[in-house]
Amino acid sequence: MSQRQILQVFEQYQKARTQFVQTVADLAARPQNTETLQNAGVMSLLRPLLLDAVPTIQQTAALALGRLANYNDDLAEAVVKGDILPQLVYSLAEHNRFYKKAAAFVLRAVAKHSPELAQAVVDCGSLDALVISLEEFDPGVKEAAAWAIGYIARHNAQLSQAVVDAGVVPLLVLCIQEPEIALKRVAASALSDIAKHSPELAQTVVDTGAIAHLAQMILNPDAKLKRQVFSALSQIAKHSVDIAEMVVEAEIFPAALVCLKDPDEYVRKNVATLIREITKHTPELSQIIVNVGGVAAVIDYLGDSKGNVRLPGIMMLGYVATHSENLAMAVILYKGVPQLAICLEEEQEDHIKAATAWAFGQIGRHTPEHAKAVAVANVFPKLLNLYLDTESSEDLQVKAKKALKSILQKCTYLPALEPLLYEAPSNILKHVICQFSKVLPHDSKARRLFVTSGGLKKVQEIKAEPGSAIQEYINAINSCYPEEIVRYYSPGYSETLLERIDNYQPV
Repeated sequence: MSQRQILQVFEQYQKARTQFVQTVADLAARPQNTETLQNAGVMSLLRPLLLDAVPTIQQTAALALGRLANYNDDLAEAVVKGDILPQLVYSLAEHNRFYKKAAAFVLRAVAKHSPELAQAVVDCGSLDALVISLEEFDPGVKEAAAWAIGYIARHNAQLSQAVVDAGVVPLLVLCIQEPEIALKRVAASALSDIAKHSPELAQTVVDTGAIAHLAQMILNPDAKLKRQVFSALSQIAKHSVDIAEMVVEAEIFPAALVCLKDPDEYVRKNVATLIREITKHTPELSQIIVNVGGVAAVIDYLGDSKGNVRLPGIMMLGYVATHSENLAMAVILYKGVPQLAICLEEEQEDHIKAATAWAFGQIGRHTPEHAKAVAVANVFPKLLNLYLDTESSEDLQVKAKKALKSILQKCTYLPALEPLLYEAPSNILKHVICQFSKVLPHDSKARRLFVTSGGLKKVQEIKAEPGSAIQEYINAINSCYPEEIVRYYSPGYSETLLERIDNYQPV
């Protein structure tokens, strides 16, 4: 057998391996093939190919494994159990940039499914190898490493802490300063995933100077980058007053408000979320947002949005209104109440309705003037219906009831209270009657109207326990009128009159 014939055997073997691994990688790109591939024992066949002498075979084997592990946690688990991770981590430090990208893709694909699988990725020593990859010259390798790090960190504080301890954060901050947009996106996303878990982790991100670099990118034309930048700033700002103040001091407002009109709905939502996370902390931070036009901009944003995108805006108005009478009045003056009423009318999801009901409660609970602003928007019947509707979720019922009670306790606008006399259950009715008992003694015009509209008659029909709070309110209302008027509108009075006619003997 000649030397040429012997070498031909090796060439054929290499061609067969190349063809096998490329075909598997192509098959693995389609979800319907994964089960068949797994049943055929693809994992154990790909594993030795990761150490193949031919670099393209190694890379394609890693790509195929990554695609398989990406689909579901069973396949990711199979990668872990097949002892493939240590091999990948070892190779990360050794091989060329194409292989490094493929290996980081496998680590990301395994880590994304659950905290347990992410922990397995950490336990095999991947973080040190990923840190080295973040220091690579090639931006594609950095991007793949940053992506894997974000997928590990997103699960919980413990995994995030492991990532921080490996020294990743300063390198990610360097990555967001690189010219490549794709790398900036992934690095900003990873910082967001690290910062979200706890004030300590957010502080670590802040200490590396991330806020200033993120703030410089808020008006970048790339929508996907802006999504990640605003997400990261939100996850940083949410934890404490001090950190939120640092975000505001980075002078992102009022420039960021322009992005509430961005064509990309995720950009809009993430900006609204950032504003919500800042305003929730203190009246001072809320006031800063009001002063730069934030409340007006968010109210416009609610008008331009639908569904879940509205949620952070609705909550932001509630948080602003919570802090003080003046801030709640700012929400009212910028026409926040009619816009929230539209949201309550249009939205189908219970959690959005619940947030809207809560926001109304925060706006209306301060003074009679605040309560009137909510009452005039015809919100009481809507809140009452949501509270009484058996289809409403428990959370929605609780929030609608709480909002209704807190606004009613301040409301002296009788035209809005009167319909509730006929529809409200006793636990709400008590508050309605209480408000009438406060207003009627001091307003003769209202007393007259209360009689002619049928309100007094309705009050006499209420069956209250003697000595109960509601009975005392009824007595207070009745004491505003002459006795014969009260008797006239009491149930059974017409029968009493008829009896008197029957018993009356003309002289």
